[in-house]
Amino acid sequence: MLRGKFAGWLRRTSPLICLALIAGAVVYAAPQASGYHVIKRMPVGGEGGWDYLLMDSDSHRLYIARGSHFQIVDVTTGKLVGDIQIANSKNSHGIALAPDLGKGFTSNGDANTVSVVDLKTLQATSVIPIPGKDPDSIRYDAATKKVFTFNGKSMDSTVLDATTGKVIGTVKLAGKPEEAILDGQGNMFVNIEDKSSIQEFDTKTYAIKGTWPLAPCDGPSAMAFDSAHRRIFVACDKVMVVVNADNGKVVAAPPIGGDPDGNGYDPGTGLAFAACREGLVSVIHQDSADKYSVVGNINTQFGTRTMSIDTKTHRVYTVTADFKPAGAPTADNPRPRPTPIPGSFVVLEIGQ
Repeated sequence: MLRGKFAGWLRRTSPLICLALIAGAVVYAAPQASGYHVIKRMPVGGEGGWDYLLMDSDSHRLYIARGSHFQIVDVTTGKLVGDIQIANSKNSHGIALAPDLGKGFTSNGDANTVSVVDLKTLQATSVIPIPGKDPDSIRYDAATKKVFTFNGKSMDSTVLDATTGKVIGTVKLAGKPEEAILDGQGNMFVNIEDKSSIQEFDTKTYAIKGTWPLAPCDGPSAMAFDSAHRRIFVACDKVMVVVNADNGKVVAAPPIGGDPDGNGYDPGTGLAFAACREGLVSVIHQDSADKYSVVGNINTQFGTRTMSIDTKTHRVYTVTADFKPAGAPTADNPRPRPTPIPGSFVVLEIGQ
């Protein structure tokens, strides 16, 4: 997922701009985000690219997908406290936590499997083959004790019994799923990336409850949810659409940065965030359920494309690395792109 989007962005960007971005944080015309800034850099290192981040606010642990493994960082100390190795996968995307069961579940895209993780030992204990192809995002529903993977190539969701680890169902979707969210009332909402729409289904019966267009959004990626107002935040290129979860209507579309792949909503501050690859995190304020204002952009560093929020401390976390400039074009690789420098991977903590 990320590789394709990242490559597409680079193809649309001139080499001079790419080199400028790689050099460090970029200054943007939009106002700075009300005092939010990078307050700490946590060098983590390690090999591999990266994908979804997941903050466990209770333990202050940040789970980071790194392809063949998941790194776990204690954000209070900045130290690596675990490194979960994923068997037979180089493209694991995300992890869903089931603290009530003491388990985590990872989506392993290239292997078409889900790994089960012991949250005490931070070790993978078993692997579950699934019928879905290219599992990407993954969610755990505590109410039904089910795990849902969202599979890009088979355009469906595989359902697992989180207690037994058995596959118990499939939800056919209208197109290529991206991220998904639960509303706490038995409903799952899924971004359909190639149709620029959102689809809702029942987590008990798997019945499709509706499909709605997301215009002016094109190619929806990240999702976040405001349970108090029942509003869904969908990050898209240059815009974050806000959707009424009860009727599927877009109620607002405040502008953000380009090509985001992570977002979040903090109910304690009423702020929505979107992490953008170009080196910024955009911030939107919720004035009311259907009214939103642009706060500004937080300058970060090229490559900060995913994020997560600790809603207890109101800190935002994103990750990136230093990059080598793209090499010269060749016949085999006519559009070379910058590559991360090994060992330079870092977690950025954003606060006031």
